Amino acid sequence: MMDVLVVDDDFHVAEINAAYVAKTSGFRVVGTAHTALQAMQMLDNRHVDLLLLDHYLPDRSGLELVRGLRQRGIRCDVIMVTAAQDVDIVEAALRYGVLHYLVKPFTFDGLRARLESYAELRRTLRDASGGSWRGQQQIDRIFGTVRTPADAPAPPAKGWARPTEDLICHVINQAQVPLSAQEVAARAGISRSTAHRYLRHLQDNGSLQLSLRYGDAGRPEHRYAPAPQRGQDR
Repeated sequence: MMDVLVVDDDFHVAEINAAYVAKTSGFRVVGTAHTALQAMQMLDNRHVDLLLLDHYLPDRSGLELVRGLRQRGIRCDVIMVTAAQDVDIVEAALRYGVLHYLVKPFTFDGLRARLESYAELRRTLRDASGGSWRGQQQIDRIFGTVRTPADAPAPPAKGWARPTEDLICHVINQAQVPLSAQEVAARAGISRSTAHRYLRHLQDNGSLQLSLRYGDAGRPEHRYAPAPQRGQDR
């Protein structure tokens, strides 16, 4: 069970957010705060896994609170839930290690997706610390868990077609070795630019894995192969 502190200056909004958290399996609300000072006092006196934090607080901003936590060595993960959409604020949130940034107003499903991805992150980190570390593959999985379904890569917009994607996957799966974009294009009977666009999309969504082959000179050649199935050794 993960302990959550809800911080919002609006009492009604804090109650709603707390109710959303309580409805999500694996999470419990251990308190609500309406100022940065109240939140800091609660964090000083009890363990909190996750801070559900608004940016606009009456005494100091949410990100100022996060900066104070980091300076004091308080280890608490943060999901921002705020109406603030300024690029500078979003950039600062990234720099302070905020895991998710959810813009108000949002639905229960929107918050639940972020909470569930956070729970998956914690499970993945726990598994890794238990001795199942697998290098880059494990690191990629850890970073991938902070993405939600809404963050999944979109298909290529211009001229995208499912049959072409299926054809490229078939070509890659039938090959005995990783293929370059040029080789995929030749075998599929499509242009190299089209092959490259689809290959990048398939790599982004985890269907393919990228490797580099270095020649005597020039840039390394990108080569693509089917991504290993989860739990399958390389």
